[in-house]
Amino acid sequence: MESQVKLLAAIQNRVITPVGSEKTISIDIRLICATNADLGDLVYTEEFREDLFYRINTIEIKVPPLRERRDDITILANYFLKKYTSKYQKGKVIIHDKAYDELLNYHWPGNIRELEHMIEKAVILDESGEIQPKDFNFKTTMQSFPSNYPHTLEEMEKLMILNVVNKHGGNMSSTASELGVTRQTLYNKIKKYNLDDQLARNAD
Repeated sequence: MESQVKLLAAIQNRVITPVGSEKTISIDIRLICATNADLGDLVYTEEFREDLFYRINTIEIKVPPLRERRDDITILANYFLKKYTSKYQKGKVIIHDKAYDELLNYHWPGNIRELEHMIEKAVILDESGEIQPKDFNFKTTMQSFPSNYPHTLEEMEKLMILNVVNKHGGNMSSTASELGVTRQTLYNKIKKYNLDDQLARNAD
């Protein structure tokens, strides 16, 4: 929290004080922040300052997980293939069609970083010039789950809310009671996940 106070002051005042100095220095910056955490939840639990959140949240770009961008998988795989065949001086290496199918059907819990590491490892170990499905070391403990299985806490929370609301026929008091939250918290979650329309459709 102490660091957040300093960061907020630097952003608002456009000055910093270097470590070991008593003189301030003016700064002219563009600030880009990235996180895989839900800052809204952290603000709610008072782990992230609300004033800092609104100060840095001028323009927000949400990047969906790789499993929701299947069309990007082949493009990224080819990009990493080219990158690492060049880095390790492997010459021409291609990915077999069945290997592409494996990549497209995998759920990618580690997102793009996992894809990159998987391609890099396959390139390093390749001896035939063609990467086969067996050359990929998928996380088999998760691979048997259906493609629509909720793989993140956010997805699980959304699914749980929808199921319990439907179970209680839209009764928010009963839903909140079963979920162990207040009605206001439940309403906040519904608003946060934009579930109003989906709940309305389910009710119809």
